[in-house]
Amino acid sequence: MKKFLMMAALSAGLMFSACAGNKGDNDNNAATEADGSKVLVAYYSATGTTAKAADEIAKATGGTLYEIEPEQKYSDADLDYENENSRSAVENKNPDMRPAIKTGLDVAPYETVYLGFPVWWDKAPLVVNTFLDSYDFSGKKIIVFATAHSSGLKPSFEALKATYPSLDLIEGKILNITSEDSFHEWVKGL
Repeated sequence: MKKFLMMAALSAGLMFSACAGNKGDNDNNAATEADGSKVLVAYYSATGTTAKAADEIAKATGGTLYEIEPEQKYSDADLDYENENSRSAVENKNPDMRPAIKTGLDVAPYETVYLGFPVWWDKAPLVVNTFLDSYDFSGKKIIVFATAHSSGLKPSFEALKATYPSLDLIEGKILNITSEDSFHEWVKGL
């Protein structure tokens, strides 16, 4: 009988700790900043540069990292800026295009969204517009950051602001080669 009671107590303890450990799952695993707001770091990265910046922001904020994935990935030929018939060049000439993306994100629990992308022809790639069109971002603060070889953020930020005037878009910065400490300093300064 003692052995049975000990096993029952052990089982009850394990069940209690398992239930307590899953508490965050009911909240969609949304990461919480020190001020209590939930943070999402959403990004599109064609070559991995923007992914690195997004990863550092997620570390600095404690945010949830989310990759904006096109249903049809961009190949090297698609990204050939010198070829006016490449996929990215054709999309650049047709700003109303919305390349399909893989969806399945619940943005409801997030209050702050860091939105990152590589700058293409002084604009965000249109997959970013598809992302913004796919979810309800009303009432959320969206901090825009980007990576670029020679462009600044302002033209692409202004284009997004013109396309989405009802969203609370905040101009961030270009984050090409930055140290981990500088990401933390930038995030704290916002």
